[in-house]
Amino acid sequence: MAKINFSISGMHCASCVNSIEKEIKKIDGIKKLSINFASSRAFVEYDDKKANQEKIFEAVEKAGYSAEKPDIEKEKKLKEIKSLKIRFIISLCLSLPLMYLAMSYAFLPEYLVKHLSLIQFLLATPVMFMGYNFFTGGIFSLYKTKKANMDTLIAIGVGTAYIYSLVAAINIWLGHLGYSHKDLYFEIAAFLITFILLGRYLEALAKGKTSEAIKKLMGLQPKTAIVIKDDKEVVIPILEVLVDDIIMVRPGEKIPVDGILIDGHSSVDESMITGESIPVEKEKDAKVIGGTINKSGSFKFKTTKIGKDTVLSQIIKLVEEAQSSKAPIQKLADFIASYFVPIVLLIALFSFGLWFFLGQSFVFSLTIFISVLIIACPCALGLATPTAIMVGTGMGAEMGILIKSAEALQNLRNVKAIVFDKTGTLTEGKPVVTNIIVYDKSKKEILEYASSIEKRSQHPLADAIVEAARKNQITFKDVKNFEEISGKGAKATIENSDILIGNKNFMLENSIDISFANFDIDHL
Repeated sequence: MAKINFSISGMHCASCVNSIEKEIKKIDGIKKLSINFASSRAFVEYDDKKANQEKIFEAVEKAGYSAEKPDIEKEKKLKEIKSLKIRFIISLCLSLPLMYLAMSYAFLPEYLVKHLSLIQFLLATPVMFMGYNFFTGGIFSLYKTKKANMDTLIAIGVGTAYIYSLVAAINIWLGHLGYSHKDLYFEIAAFLITFILLGRYLEALAKGKTSEAIKKLMGLQPKTAIVIKDDKEVVIPILEVLVDDIIMVRPGEKIPVDGILIDGHSSVDESMITGESIPVEKEKDAKVIGGTINKSGSFKFKTTKIGKDTVLSQIIKLVEEAQSSKAPIQKLADFIASYFVPIVLLIALFSFGLWFFLGQSFVFSLTIFISVLIIACPCALGLATPTAIMVGTGMGAEMGILIKSAEALQNLRNVKAIVFDKTGTLTEGKPVVTNIIVYDKSKKEILEYASSIEKRSQHPLADAIVEAARKNQITFKDVKNFEEISGKGAKATIENSDILIGNKNFMLENSIDISFANFDIDHL
């Protein structure tokens, strides 16, 4: 079995999704298929003995769309957004004067009125070219797949208005008395294209923003790694790291890939994986995870997983699959939308025939026909649910909540209570000082000594002690001979006295008696 996650360009409605799904399902060996209209992404699980990526991409192209590999997807999206923005601005600049001329021709100077139809034609025609893909996409889909989509409605509605206006304009130029400026609908065709371009531009922006969560997850992984080769440290791109390579990681650096520690010891911040705010102590044979942060000592580790096999890559894959999956309610919306377009076409034709049969003019009946086609827009029906899924899973990923599928997200509405088992408690994600137990010193003195030493440490517990000192307006003392002992604590000299701070084992190793506090410690 194999899986592939790729983007599809050219989709503009739920009918597009259905057309692509039908073509891909014709391929023998397809086990699971999910296409998300909001993200323009597809997830396919297939038997690699019967199907392959080339066949899947060919099926997408046969349906009249383009399949893009992930490495060129981002660049193409940016170009699409830029193109839509430019086309919208040009269309708006041409449509505004066109609307003014059409609505106020009775008040225009005579020399303008004589050439009004020509001016409107010259203003409207470039706008039609700005919306060229609506015509090519709509007519191409109808011709090649025998299925109508949202672009088909636009192409027929706008095309009818423009062609009729062109015929009327030609008759005006030829001096036929049966036509006047009232028969021109250039401004309607132009403004419809302009508004649809605006909608597509905003839609493209929204799709780009909803993928930010995945981009942030990808940003957790460093771009380079320090590999030990022939006893020398060599900085190489992370894509060139191989399994069994020896990697050096220094304090403050991100661990590039997954592996097993072979030399040294340190504490590692794994909060991006586990949610634990306290760094995990790592010694020989301990597992380290790519994307986590080395907090203290330097160490070497041998790589065990690289690329798509790392824990971080699996998390990114899970989020992508969740965003590409379909909730049960979305499948219902897609089913309705697939029949929506042909029904609208029939209603538009029926409306035209009815009004014409009842004695209305051809122009009036044609206006009704165009109005039904343009107003009946199923985009909201096909876009609402997948957009909600993308935003929900994306925001969840940013907060450390991974949602397995769209179905799980939909079922979440039935949850009445949530039970957490997170180290026995729910916290703010950072430690704070809650109690100070003293023996022969005051709490203020203990906090002075402890915070003065911990001010030099980067450990989260050290930050909590320093923050407690600041809240109590403690003055920090001069510290000498500071030394941090990974996994245990720290020691230093203050006012000619050796001061130790650390965990219980660290105290016992240095023959410090803390039995007086055992009862209080056990009952905290």
